[in-house]
Amino acid sequence: MMLKTSWGLLALAASATLILWLGQYTDVDLRLADMVYDHARGVFPLQHAWFAEHFNHVILKALLSCLAGAAVVMALWDAWRPHLHWAPAKRLGMRVLGMSAISVPVLVSLLKRASTSHCPWDLERYGGHAPYIRLLEMMPAGVDAGHCLPGGHASSALWLIALSAFWWPAQPRKALGVGALMLAFALGVGFVQQLRGAHFLTHTLWSAWIACAVVMANYSLAKRQVFGYSSVPRNAALFEQ
Repeated sequence: MMLKTSWGLLALAASATLILWLGQYTDVDLRLADMVYDHARGVFPLQHAWFAEHFNHVILKALLSCLAGAAVVMALWDAWRPHLHWAPAKRLGMRVLGMSAISVPVLVSLLKRASTSHCPWDLERYGGHAPYIRLLEMMPAGVDAGHCLPGGHASSALWLIALSAFWWPAQPRKALGVGALMLAFALGVGFVQQLRGAHFLTHTLWSAWIACAVVMANYSLAKRQVFGYSSVPRNAALFEQ
């Protein structure tokens, strides 16, 4: 278990370095945004498209929020009145899922509010008012903060990565497969926002990195029973009799 944790931390460190390098030393963000921006008309053509603006940003987000709320309620209900038929692995997975449904979107939102980075559609390059500033660069005096990094919308789906906790560590391949599938889905949700000009690629990648780190932390906290929430109900022995 310690070896697996070490590999997880190493993966987080390596991926953070890669994302930082992409944003700080390459122009991948600008090149991708240029590809979806209509320079002749001065607009992002898909900014107000029904699928991108209404379905992805409103309807899908509402559905995911309801799903997150259900996960939290189920986790809290089990903490209050444990389901005697639940195996410890299922109880642990629900605990991690409920914790992640709250902590992933909240942490991403807080970091977004504290950031100075602007969204593509706010940049002078794309008809806006703000200069393009990389993550480690200082915002020029007199320019308001953009509050656009990391990507907030992707976090509405990124907490689903915690579904992998139901199979970890007993079935590592299945756990990693489920986690990868949920990560791909969430990145797709974030990608549609990129098509609208709402975020850069690295904005979404940082959200994904934060979500993975939070889910790992939540799993560690739940496994150690930091909150005094046992994975085995007190009356389980009575039920088995």
